[in-house]
Amino acid sequence: MSTALGSVPRRLALHVHDRVQSWRTGSRGSQVYVLCLLLGGSAASFAAAWVAPDLVPVTVWFVWLLLGVLLLRTLPLVVLSGFILVAAGATTLHEGVDGPAVATLVTLAVSVGLVVYQSSRQRSGLPVALSEPMLAQLRDRLQRQGVVPPLPDPWRTQSAMLSAHGTGYAGDFLVADLHDDRHLEMVLVDVCGKGASVGPQALQFAGALGGLLGALPPDALMRAANAFLLRQESDESFATAVHVRVDLETGDYTITSAGHPPVLHWFPARSEWEVDNARGTALGVVPDPELHASEGRLGAGEALMFYTDGVIETRGRDLDDGLEWLRGVARTRVLAAGFAGFARAVLAKVPRGDDDRAVLVLDLRAD
Repeated sequence: MSTALGSVPRRLALHVHDRVQSWRTGSRGSQVYVLCLLLGGSAASFAAAWVAPDLVPVTVWFVWLLLGVLLLRTLPLVVLSGFILVAAGATTLHEGVDGPAVATLVTLAVSVGLVVYQSSRQRSGLPVALSEPMLAQLRDRLQRQGVVPPLPDPWRTQSAMLSAHGTGYAGDFLVADLHDDRHLEMVLVDVCGKGASVGPQALQFAGALGGLLGALPPDALMRAANAFLLRQESDESFATAVHVRVDLETGDYTITSAGHPPVLHWFPARSEWEVDNARGTALGVVPDPELHASEGRLGAGEALMFYTDGVIETRGRDLDDGLEWLRGVARTRVLAAGFAGFARAVLAKVPRGDDDRAVLVLDLRAD
């Protein structure tokens, strides 16, 4: 008997789990099931309010409406909202119409109109409680693209990124790949736009670059990325990007830039950040972008710094002045504390602005 009784909670928990998983798919069957539950709860509230109105507050209807907003798509929400309005109106007439009751009913009607309108504007077609996790998943996937594989000693890399408005959805992103345990490739990209509005576009572009990275040489990779952006329907589908390929055994590197701010190379012997000469046209602008790569070798104690224009471009300061400001801040930081926590420290010095910001550093320890 005890075993049979003990299996009831497990079966109930399994049933609830299956229903929650079904609801997360947004399927029609799951929506009908949830609608029936909410209608049943609303009907129970209606019956209780009819029999004992003093025990059921008017706010109970707003609770059912809020649950509908969170759990239902537009059409089921309209059905639930209609039932709530009818039930609330019937109980109001049953109790007797007065000023406060009419005001409450009008407020409920306005609330129903607002929530139905907002639900109909959901481009994802999903209820609120599913739309937010979907956006969070997009954000997490975009951030995971920027994880650089572990590098062998004495190589180190670090990056820091901030969206324009602190939402976590940014047009700046990083894609990296380490193949043959020797060749490291990284691409830092700044997609046109700012903050959450450009997040889906950045995620799509990051996926395309992730599939190409390591499969094509740098110049061909950039041109393939350019062709991808030109195929997009938007008139604003363009981006700046900088690609670096490093041989971790020799320190030899190749930098290919497409309209991106110039890379900085740290030389400890001179205690200066020198400006790299890789230049190019932004991606997604013309069919045949002009790309001029640079080559060099990273020695012990040296570093390469990549960044987006949000780091050096602020109101009242042009890019050249911003570049000199960054060189000065980065020089002071290296001389004072080395490269430990360098990317975040530099980003913390950037004045708050309306553009996304990112810093990426690759260095070769001297010890």
